[in-house]
Amino acid sequence: MAIITAGVIADGKARKAASAAGDLKSDAHAAMTTAIDDRQDIINPYTGITDLSGLASDLSSQITNPFNNLQVSTAAAEMQAEEADISLANALDTLEMTGASAGGATALAMAALKSKKGVAATIEEQEAKNAELRAQGEQSMIAQKVAATTRFQDVAITEGARAEDAAAQGQIFEYQAQEARTNADINMYQSMYQGFAQQQNQAKMAGVQAWGQVASGFGALAGGILGNPNIIKSDRRLKKNIKLIGYSPSGLKIYAFEYINKIFGEGVYQGVMSDEIPEHAVIKHLDGYDRVNYSKLDVEFKRI
Repeated sequence: MAIITAGVIADGKARKAASAAGDLKSDAHAAMTTAIDDRQDIINPYTGITDLSGLASDLSSQITNPFNNLQVSTAAAEMQAEEADISLANALDTLEMTGASAGGATALAMAALKSKKGVAATIEEQEAKNAELRAQGEQSMIAQKVAATTRFQDVAITEGARAEDAAAQGQIFEYQAQEARTNADINMYQSMYQGFAQQQNQAKMAGVQAWGQVASGFGALAGGILGNPNIIKSDRRLKKNIKLIGYSPSGLKIYAFEYINKIFGEGVYQGVMSDEIPEHAVIKHLDGYDRVNYSKLDVEFKRI
């Protein structure tokens, strides 16, 4: 009986352990399924990238030829010529008043003309140089404006591209980080599911072993009962042709009967019915049919 009791207790513990492991296994499976179903959609982080070529513009219109408008200034030459004419006229007036010869007047006129040409040439040279310098300054200014505008456009395009690339890389990083975390969760739940499934199987095996222990105990008990010649199957349901043939000294009814199943014995037997005798002589068997310990009765079981 101790073996049977221990087996029943072990089976109860195994059943509880298997049930608990089964519940945890179901929870892990549900969590794993949820994690799989909730995985993020695959994205294209470059979907929002725009064409930055619109930031660039054609600067050729800003380029001009400042030398196209260069002009030769004659104002200074004309002023010098006028001054020379006045000077010449004054000289002629002086010669006339002094009675000088015509040759002196001619020489004076030639000197005045030469002086006039020299002054005019100097003024023209200075004007031309100033115009050239102005043109060079204009050309330098235009070049610097084009270069500055180009640098601004380059910076705008480069920074715009960098910002968009950074945004795309950020999306990639977030996606990969979330994907890694989700995969880690799925792997964890899968590992938990497998572990709890293994625990459940082990608990079930422990239950099977416990029932083996119980069966072994019952087998030993049954062997002890069957090995006792005083313990006989005496359940009314196993018998036929039952006839009352007398009473024992204590007043127990004695019957003649046959076993329905000849494996229990052939022919006619004498004995009692288990439902009519004191309970201390009745053995309740696992197969559902009563046995009787005739050593506790004043009736003899025998074949007649």
